[in-house]
Amino acid sequence: GRCRLLCKPSALAQHLVRSLGRSAALRGGRWPWPRWPQLQMLQQLLQPPEPEPVVARELLQLSDAGLVALDWLVGPWGAVGGGGGVCSPVLLLIPNAAGKVTVGLLQLGLRALERGFIPVIFNRRGHNGCPLTTPRLQPFGDPGDLREAVTYLRCRHPTASLLAVSEGSGSGLLFAYLGESGSSSRLAAAACLSPIFRGRDWFEAAMPWLYEWPLLLHLKQGLSRYAGSLAEAVDMDRLLGSRSLRELEESLFCRTRSRPTSWEVYWERNEPLRDADEAAVPVLCLCSADDPVRGPPARSLPMELFRSSPYFFLLLTPRGGHCGFPRRAPGRCWGHEAVLEYFRAMAEFLRTEERRKGLPRPR
Repeated sequence: GRCRLLCKPSALAQHLVRSLGRSAALRGGRWPWPRWPQLQMLQQLLQPPEPEPVVARELLQLSDAGLVALDWLVGPWGAVGGGGGVCSPVLLLIPNAAGKVTVGLLQLGLRALERGFIPVIFNRRGHNGCPLTTPRLQPFGDPGDLREAVTYLRCRHPTASLLAVSEGSGSGLLFAYLGESGSSSRLAAAACLSPIFRGRDWFEAAMPWLYEWPLLLHLKQGLSRYAGSLAEAVDMDRLLGSRSLRELEESLFCRTRSRPTSWEVYWERNEPLRDADEAAVPVLCLCSADDPVRGPPARSLPMELFRSSPYFFLLLTPRGGHCGFPRRAPGRCWGHEAVLEYFRAMAEFLRTEERRKGLPRPR
């Protein structure tokens, strides 16, 4: 499919090249909208999934009494797919930074459920109907809440492999978590669909209004529910009057009443790749050259990271839009198939290495 895998040479890289090269997903159908990735992106944001999956919500209380929501996918009409057992891998799904659970993310969860994974969606504080019990939200690259959620998942499924996949701007949270945690991340592998690598540049660049306005309205609608509790921390009139994602981000996290800070200092603490050199988990980044949200590849892809780090792999395709990667078959995204094939190849490689070195499986 004219895809290229860009990475530092290694035994794992060779194994991924062989596995992905054999995968039927990368030989998928042609890109149906070659000149209009923006229209495909709008469909991705607005189209409801078919069928609507059933989820079981679990609220997790954090150390500061805040709440995040974990939505466990149990399949359409309540039918459990794949027969996930006690040792089935747990797949943590991270939505974009606005908390919008898109049809693509749900379809990936359902495909994973059919393959025997246990998919669960991570919803940040105040996002997607999660109650806001503290007058603060989660900054763009602050992985504190995600770290507590991963710890809980590890305790609940102690023998299962823990995997994570993020979508769009939600990758900033996953990158920050992997960098800060290093070898203690408790994840076996991770993947990012159309990730945003440079957070500050992304907020400052002019994004397509077809993408920005739906997410901006989605965020305002959710935040307006908590206007009373947030009023003591931020200027709600300024917040709800924001005309861009950057203005809203500044109102929420920079121009606060208690601890105001500058835009520059905020990004020193929240840039996704600030600790990328410390990451010790294989990460597949699936990107398209025509992504209208991330921007031109020459400006938005950190090529040096993929050349120097043995843990970052870039699967670059000429066309695919933003988190789209569609095939002509209805309801199918070849990017989802590539991600699930990557996780299968990673598990196979780790088992081979354990047998070769005679290492006991971690308990």
